[in-house]
Amino acid sequence: MEISKLSITFIVFMILAMTHSSLAQNKHRDIILLHNRARAQVGVPLPRLKWNKTLAAYSNKYASTRLAECTLVHSHSPYGENLAMGYGNFSAAEAINMWVGEKPNYDYASNSCKQDMCGHYTQVIWKNTRQVGCARLKCDNGEAWFVSCNYYPPGNYIGQKPF
Repeated sequence: MEISKLSITFIVFMILAMTHSSLAQNKHRDIILLHNRARAQVGVPLPRLKWNKTLAAYSNKYASTRLAECTLVHSHSPYGENLAMGYGNFSAAEAINMWVGEKPNYDYASNSCKQDMCGHYTQVIWKNTRQVGCARLKCDNGEAWFVSCNYYPPGNYIGQKPF
């Protein structure tokens, strides 16, 4: 059975399209888009976040120190920080969607989280935060991905509402 040139071209095109789609979920403009989309949905005007190369470099440097254990341990940096880990082709977009998915756990009236699970979300939407930088690296086990985003100025100050 002979495979036609058209079939091979189609297969190559599909592989490239799938690769591009996968990579697109990790590009900084897509990361910014997802953050700003979440910020636009809070019902009050919040400044749009901008990409910061220094924060991205910090995220990358710190994430690279976590790859052997592949555990979510915060860096205690001067920045706000969200961390995530996932398997398969876990993307930065999936990490951000996971953090934003904590929104139902946040109660604005009491400024509290249900089951202590909304701090990632409140960092994403923190009113004073203006910049973000992220990194996504594969753990040494070859199975998991580590995603780190850092924010400036940081948020999540105890007793303060995010917006």
